[in-house]
Amino acid sequence: MGRVAHFELPAADVKRAVKFYEDVFGWRIEKWSGSDYWLIMTGEDPEPGIDGAIMPRTEADNVVRNIIDVESLDESLAKVEAAGGTVVDPKMPVPGVGWLAYFADSEGNVSGLMESDPAAE
Repeated sequence: MGRVAHFELPAADVKRAVKFYEDVFGWRIEKWSGSDYWLIMTGEDPEPGIDGAIMPRTEADNVVRNIIDVESLDESLAKVEAAGGTVVDPKMPVPGVGWLAYFADSEGNVSGLMESDPAAE
């Protein structure tokens, strides 16, 4: 629990960013069906790495974000607030994957929390 499980890279030009990371690091990058969200696979078994995504940059999405895997999103959000952090984007479903929320820590750094749940709708 509490390990970084995913990262998000914002890009002004997603296709240019995809080419950059494929060329520089050899990452496999594929568009997620139905959205402008490109999934990154940074490694393969036995060393799979931490996977992520590239997405279009908006003013709100101007920095790299880490997504932290947690057992209970609700409990983790309560701990964030109790420790002086704030919920930036509340709990939302990622269909077939789980539940996601974004928080700012005590220093204003934004990260995500993900609770796995294949039944999320």
